[in-house]
Amino acid sequence: METSSLQEVVAPEGICYGCGGKNPHGLHIQSYWDEDGIHVVARHTPDARYSGWPELVYGGLIAMLVDCHSNWTAMAYHYRAEGRSPGSSPVIECVTGSLGVKFIKPTPMGVPLTLRARVEGEVGRKSRVLCEVFAGETLTAVGDSIFVRVDTAQLKAAAHGREG
Repeated sequence: METSSLQEVVAPEGICYGCGGKNPHGLHIQSYWDEDGIHVVARHTPDARYSGWPELVYGGLIAMLVDCHSNWTAMAYHYRAEGRSPGSSPVIECVTGSLGVKFIKPTPMGVPLTLRARVEGEVGRKSRVLCEVFAGETLTAVGDSIFVRVDTAQLKAAAHGREG
């Protein structure tokens, strides 16, 4: 795997709770292209404060991990589809269009999680990302989500009623 994560290269000033390196309270998820050239991989070991039931990971945390990592997978695929290095200008940004998470088995606390994601089908304005969550070797959740390529400056303006 590469030495710098997609987040470090593309958004070193990122403040996202899940993956922003500059969020002092965040999880600092790091996503990398896998050696297979198909999957984007992230690893995370949840802290005990993210327990759902005793000794089990809170499902909301799993959904957040799938959301953040899948979004980075979509952006990585866009860069690759355009034959560009991650972080090259103009920066590619995507947001969640829909998030689907199916919980297969309970996810135990204290076990490193591995997320393996890939774009399924066409890399377009809307891209479908499939993400598997493993606790050790055990598949515990599957994400099936849509990510939309956007101009985040326009989204921010629209959200604050400043479109024009």
